[in-house]
Amino acid sequence: MQRAVHTLSQEATELYQTAREEVARFVNARDMAETVFVRGTTEAINLVAYSWGLRNLGKGDEVLVSLMEHHSNILPWEILSKINGYSLRYAKVNDLGVLDVEDLANKLSEKTKIVCLSHVSNVTGVINDIKRITRLVHEQGALILVDGAQSVPHIPVDLQDLDVDFLAFSGHKMLGPTGIGVLYAKKELLESMAPFQGGGEMVREVKLDHPSRKLCIAWNEIPWKFEAGTPNICGAIGLAEAIRYISEIGMTEIAKHELSLTEYATKLMEDRKVQTYGPRDLSLRCGIIPFNVEGLSSHDVALFFDNYGIMIRSGVHCAHPLHQTLNLQASARASFYVYNTKEEIDRFVDVLKEIERF
Repeated sequence: MQRAVHTLSQEATELYQTAREEVARFVNARDMAETVFVRGTTEAINLVAYSWGLRNLGKGDEVLVSLMEHHSNILPWEILSKINGYSLRYAKVNDLGVLDVEDLANKLSEKTKIVCLSHVSNVTGVINDIKRITRLVHEQGALILVDGAQSVPHIPVDLQDLDVDFLAFSGHKMLGPTGIGVLYAKKELLESMAPFQGGGEMVREVKLDHPSRKLCIAWNEIPWKFEAGTPNICGAIGLAEAIRYISEIGMTEIAKHELSLTEYATKLMEDRKVQTYGPRDLSLRCGIIPFNVEGLSSHDVALFFDNYGIMIRSGVHCAHPLHQTLNLQASARASFYVYNTKEEIDRFVDVLKEIERF
């Protein structure tokens, strides 16, 4: 939408809208109006919870999530349940961190209104069969929201093929800037949802009715109805440029590269005094290796690596329920992307040897 008529405004508007087209094309959305710019995956999920869930969930309804979820795909639904009175149910995960699809299917019922599930676990890298699960969910008459924060940057994602109702992802996980993300939602859902936030740009008209002294409000068209205030123009443009870059490489090639690095690192780690987690079949995972070093906390391990200029994650990765399911207090996590090399993994394993000697 045009905010002003001067040259810079027109140029910024064009770049912003071109970015939206780039995003829609990248995930194969049916229409660019199905892509809403947000701050990240967390805000996208909260938008669905409060714009859709607040008006469509109530007593007697159920929301089904899994125990592998990031907190951003659990807490909004838990918080809203205290307001609306619906119930949450949790699909089980086995001791390898793999979703129990049979348990999820058994917990689907006429009470289930929405299923909220990660495409890829941010702890183990496990890839869920979203297409299969979406069919199960739709057969029950429910909707599905997918946390794509760890999948969209790493594997090909075709929204028309997957047929999910909502998908959320973040720019900073795919070489883009922080503070920008995307909510994809089917057009008919966005059109039926009320805005998440109020402010400039998300209304077409605010008119004072003189006899009643009440405001008559007409919301803007989608997706602008959900983009109140000054948008993150720079973030959207930066995300589009990142998408162009990784698209030129090819998502299939990126996935192959990550699998190759994961296989290489896993083989080198076999003789080290480390415990790794997740399924042994690496084709079921993205480029993530969760591990612990015997006798050290995950933070100690991360600090040791940091002394050598190697950055890994440590702690519970905003996924307490999954760590509890795996009987872990915390874990370290090595993760790979398009820019990593086998030489860097060699260095990583050399530092593991130093840790063992320490």
